[in-house]
Amino acid sequence: MSAEKLTLEDLLKSSPEEADTESINEIAIIGAGIMGQGIAQTISSAGMDVLVIEKNEKHLKESKAMISETMDREIKRWGITKSEKKTILSRINWEINFDNVSDCDLIVEAVYEDLDLKVQIFSQLDKKAKKECIFVSNTSTLSLTKIAETTSRPDKMIGLHFLNPVPKIPVVEVVKCLHTSNETTAKVKSFISQIGKTPVEVYEYPGFVTTRAIVPLLNEAMHILLEGIATAKDIDTAMKLGYNFQMGPLEMADSMGLDEVLTWMETLWKTLGEPRYRACPILRKLVRERKLGKKSGEGFYKYDEHGNIIS
Repeated sequence: MSAEKLTLEDLLKSSPEEADTESINEIAIIGAGIMGQGIAQTISSAGMDVLVIEKNEKHLKESKAMISETMDREIKRWGITKSEKKTILSRINWEINFDNVSDCDLIVEAVYEDLDLKVQIFSQLDKKAKKECIFVSNTSTLSLTKIAETTSRPDKMIGLHFLNPVPKIPVVEVVKCLHTSNETTAKVKSFISQIGKTPVEVYEYPGFVTTRAIVPLLNEAMHILLEGIATAKDIDTAMKLGYNFQMGPLEMADSMGLDEVLTWMETLWKTLGEPRYRACPILRKLVRERKLGKKSGEGFYKYDEHGNIIS
């Protein structure tokens, strides 16, 4: 019995996932927008240091202020304490260049949905990062395979689709492209578990699971509003109470950013050609008017400075 137990323990100690998890110690995030901030906060909350890189001092300063304000709102809601905020922020380092990524085990790109920009970033990182470093894109609609093929390590390219707000949403889609190795997938899934999230493995396809499933719902809710069947508030109330949603589809779209939602719809419409992904005219109108949801203070609803709906 003791020999069997020893053998089992030895197997567990030498399991690939455990070994892989231990090897991810140095992490960098490229892009400190809403998603980049949320990913940084999540990793830091798990007790790990993280380097956040923005393109200039102005954006860096704005990002620092935004993440601090977001955490202050959580303090007011009793979500975290002041000492927890201080500890979390102490583990986040900020820079405006790629000079210190050479020791990173994992680099997460979290810029906006622009294929050329993402390719440019990974091309630069490919020259500076060590060969063992895993490259991650937070894209929700673009081709990981195309991005991977512009680097010298396509087997180490993988997608992580975090949902907003990152610290609160417990699931992350782990997206395998055509070239992603099983070793990379196992290592990244272990990392996701380590930072307190549930990994869901999916294969590269436009929209993956969560974006592809939610976009038609958001679009249909917008058409219902456009056709005058119900007000935005009543549409959301019906869906929240009828299907136990935490927020209705129109408020959800506002939270995601209406420009982001429009980008998803246009990509899915162009790629899949399905009418259900063709953006509702009211969404295009709001985006043209720069009414982008919570981040601009107005979308389907108006919001105060704390992101609360103004009645």
